[in-house]
Amino acid sequence: MHSLAERGVPLEERPKPNLGGLSDWDAARIFLEVVRCGSFRSAAERLSLSINAVRRRIDDFERQTGTTLFTRDVHGTHLTDEGAMVVSAVERMEAAAFDVLRTSDSTANALSGEVRVAVTEGLGTFWLAPRLVEFQQAYPKILVDLHCAMRSADVSRHEADVAIHLSRPSALDVKLVRLGRMHLMFWAAEKYIAKHGAPRSAAELIKHRLVLQFADQLAAKESFESFFPGVSERDLLVMKTNVSSANYWAVANGAGIGVFPSYAIALGGKLIPLEVELNRPLDIWLSYHPGSGRIPRVRHMIDWLIEAFNPARFPWFKEEFVHPHEFKDSYMGEPLTQLFGGFSTEEQR
Repeated sequence: MHSLAERGVPLEERPKPNLGGLSDWDAARIFLEVVRCGSFRSAAERLSLSINAVRRRIDDFERQTGTTLFTRDVHGTHLTDEGAMVVSAVERMEAAAFDVLRTSDSTANALSGEVRVAVTEGLGTFWLAPRLVEFQQAYPKILVDLHCAMRSADVSRHEADVAIHLSRPSALDVKLVRLGRMHLMFWAAEKYIAKHGAPRSAAELIKHRLVLQFADQLAAKESFESFFPGVSERDLLVMKTNVSSANYWAVANGAGIGVFPSYAIALGGKLIPLEVELNRPLDIWLSYHPGSGRIPRVRHMIDWLIEAFNPARFPWFKEEFVHPHEFKDSYMGEPLTQLFGGFSTEEQR
């Protein structure tokens, strides 16, 4: 069966999609996700649904609208002209729904309710979670939903009230704040160095084995290829993971050499920074929807997060690189392991 477009029927002669009785927002939302992801499979993964469930909902949505929204072939999923018309209508529905949510939020009790914060897994686990007690003590009626994942959250689509990213978000309708900079380095455990030695150059590094985290926001595959041109992952990697905490503790226990932010010295494992220049800083960005920023509880969270990454207080987030061995000279505050929620290793040395 071919669509009207495939049969050469002019657009003006094709029946218009019927959106008058559209009531299934969930199906419309799934349709929009397929369009944005470019395939049924990618949309299913993002929505945590089976691919068959996504296909069924799209079939239902096509019956509701009375038109073919996608064509499918061996090359993938393609939006029809009628489908493009439906996209515009559904995006207006989405924007209206978000406006309703934000309006209801702004009229609620100013300093109670829930604030959803999306952040990368490493920063969420090692930096924010140990320190959120400060925010909770100041605002005991605000529930913080801290979502730690390496997939960037889109605040314009209400996936979070506030999101922290390791690359600048491309959405045009959000507010952005550059929080600071994360400086990445090569690290190895004391026990690894005792057994294999410490490399001092990229050429020496190739003789060792690496443990790396591969995740969306890190672009690790591209970074690996640029740092080790012509070298296969199989020749260097002994382990790879998608989770910062697993990556850290594998390296801390001597599995291999890893890449971590300069603040990794404070996380509790006996890690030594290697003098192999990596020179790959990552800017840290905060995003929020302008409407959400007017909700008092969200505004307080935004202000707290900006201060939590203040480079003037925390040298590991400065624009310029500060070596971990210099932290004690440039940071005046509580012990670093306590600050990061790590485990003190003083008595073990």
